[in-house]
Amino acid sequence: MGFTLDGFDLAAFVRETLAEDLGQGLPGGGRDVTSESVIPADARFSGVMDTRDDIRVAGLPVAEAFFRALDMDMTIELLVEEGESVPAGTDLMRLEGNARAMLTAERSALNTVQHLSGIATMVAQYVATMDNPDCTLLDTRKTIPGLRHLEKYAVRMGGGANHRMGLWDAAMIKDNHVLVAGSVGEAVRRAVDAGVEDIICEVDRIDQIEPALKAGATRLLLDNMEPPTLREAVELVAGRVPTEASGGINLATIKAKAATGVDYVSVGRLTQSAPAADIGLDFTPL
Repeated sequence: MGFTLDGFDLAAFVRETLAEDLGQGLPGGGRDVTSESVIPADARFSGVMDTRDDIRVAGLPVAEAFFRALDMDMTIELLVEEGESVPAGTDLMRLEGNARAMLTAERSALNTVQHLSGIATMVAQYVATMDNPDCTLLDTRKTIPGLRHLEKYAVRMGGGANHRMGLWDAAMIKDNHVLVAGSVGEAVRRAVDAGVEDIICEVDRIDQIEPALKAGATRLLLDNMEPPTLREAVELVAGRVPTEASGGINLATIKAKAATGVDYVSVGRLTQSAPAADIGLDFTPL
C-alpha cells in the first residue's frame, strides 16, 4: 500500500483500534457478535464509500489498511487522490471481499476518513479565506491524544503546514515559562544556553520583542494581537526572524491578520474543532 508517516506506526494503529472495537482482552470480547451471528462466514460483499459533503479528501489509505487487516485478499480501489477536493456525491473507494471483514472494519475505517477529511476540509476553507500566498497557515499541538501524526497529515492534505510536532523538536517559550524565568529575555537565554536551535518565543506586548530577539529567539509568536499591533510588531522585527500570529484567529479574522505581513498564522481549531465529514459506505451482497 505504501502509506507511511514519520513517527507513525500504521499497523499498530489499525491493530489497536480494531482491538478496542472488538473488546479484545475483555470478558466475552474479541469478536463482532453481530456479524458472526447474522452473516455467513463465506458471504461476500461489494461496497462503495462516498461523500455526502463537499470535502478535501484525507485518510483513504488508512481506511484501506483497516479492511486489509481483516481480509488480505480484499479488492480495494481508491477512486480519488489524497488532498483532492471533491463535490458531494463523489465515490471515494470501491471494495469487494469477505462480508464479515467489511462490516467489522467499517466503523473504524469511516471514523478515520470522516475525521481526517473534516480537518482537511476546514484547513482548505481557512487557506482560501486567508487568500495570501505570502502567509502560511499552521496547526498547533491541540490534537487528540494518539492521533497527532494523522491529524497533522490531514492539515497538510488541506493545504496547511505543520507547527512543531511535539515538545521535542523546538522550544516554545510561553507565559508560564517566562513567569518562572523572570523575563522573556532570561527565558530565551536559558534555552540558548541549553543548546536549543529552534526557539519560538511568545510575546503579547510590543516591549517584549527586542529582549526576545536580543536573547536569541529564532521565531516570534505574536499572541492575541489585533491587526494594527501585528503590523507594528512586524515592522519592528524587520525580517530578523519569522513572525507568527496566533490567538483569536477564525474565518472572520484570518484575512486581516495574515495581511499584516506575518509569515505564519496558527489556528488550534483546525485539529481541535473540525467537524467530521459526512461519508458513508453502502454494501451489496454478491
